[in-house]
Amino acid sequence: MNKKIWLLHSAIVLVIFLIGFGPLLATLAAGTVASMNGCELHEGFVNPCLIGGVDYGETLYSFGVLGWLSLGTIPIAAMLFLAYLLIVLVVWLVRKRKQAAPGM
Repeated sequence: MNKKIWLLHSAIVLVIFLIGFGPLLATLAAGTVASMNGCELHEGFVNPCLIGGVDYGETLYSFGVLGWLSLGTIPIAAMLFLAYLLIVLVVWLVRKRKQAAPGM
C-alpha cells in the first residue's frame, strides 16, 4: 500500500477513536483543569471555579458530565472500528485474489 492509503486509514481510525473517547477525554481534561486550579468538580452540581478572575465552574461541569456520554460512544466506536476493519480486510482479500488470478 502506498503512503496516501495509510494516511487515509489512520485518519479514519483517529476519527473513530475520537467519536468513542472524545467525551471521556473532555471529562479528564475538565478534571485536570479543576484539580490544577484547586477547584472541586463532580456531577452533582456546579461548583464555582475561578481561573484568572473568571468563573469557569459551569463550563467545567458541562465537560465533566460528558463522561456519561462515553457509556454510549465507546461501544459505538468499537462497532465502527470492527466494521471498518472487516471492510478493509475484505477489500484487501479481493485485491489479493485478483492479483493472484492472472486470467481475470
